[in-house]
Amino acid sequence: MNQDQLKQLVGEAALAYVQPGTIIGVGTGSTVNCFIRALPQLPFKVTQAVSSSEASTALLRELGIEVLDANAVEKLSVYIDGADEIDHQGFMLKGGGAALTREKITAAMSAQFVCIADESKLVHTMGTFPLPVEVIPMAAAAIIRRFARLGGLATLRLKDGKPLLTDNGGHIVDVRGLGITNPLHLEAEINQWPGVVTVGIFAQQKAQVCLLGTATGVKTLKF
Repeated sequence: MNQDQLKQLVGEAALAYVQPGTIIGVGTGSTVNCFIRALPQLPFKVTQAVSSSEASTALLRELGIEVLDANAVEKLSVYIDGADEIDHQGFMLKGGGAALTREKITAAMSAQFVCIADESKLVHTMGTFPLPVEVIPMAAAAIIRRFARLGGLATLRLKDGKPLLTDNGGHIVDVRGLGITNPLHLEAEINQWPGVVTVGIFAQQKAQVCLLGTATGVKTLKF
């Protein structure tokens, strides 16, 4: 199976974690799009969700699912999202789609985080994929210098030649050259830097389950 087929496989497998009558949290990205498009296969209708991006919100609404403001919801039964990298402890690196802040907020509201990914995303040490960090625009240069002192090469993410704007109006700094051997410590440290909105290390909000698409089918990892 190719990567698109694996994404479809895990997107459909995640339907097993959706319970009737509950509000679900929905992430962002191509694998999550497969999950959203599979929701009509359920024997019951999902009526309400909290979304982590404008793109996912639009797709949910196309299916007639009401997208609630996170402030109107106390808790979510499950959060379904992908990852750019996930290690063998359930720690993840996320933010390739620039939705990391809303993803982390939604994950923190959820009783369970189910990560859906193809097997190429499973790593022993995170950091090969550039680490995304959402920042306040005026702090971008200072944060880039701080990463240089840690040995990382940080660059501002551009779109059409201009700094990319997140759904929150922030910028994204992508950091290369960091081997993330202690995700909990590094997440806590970077989050304290002035101007950082969110770092794309999901250690405090780690996955409890990963549905991993492999050539032999879906492998379920529990952490």
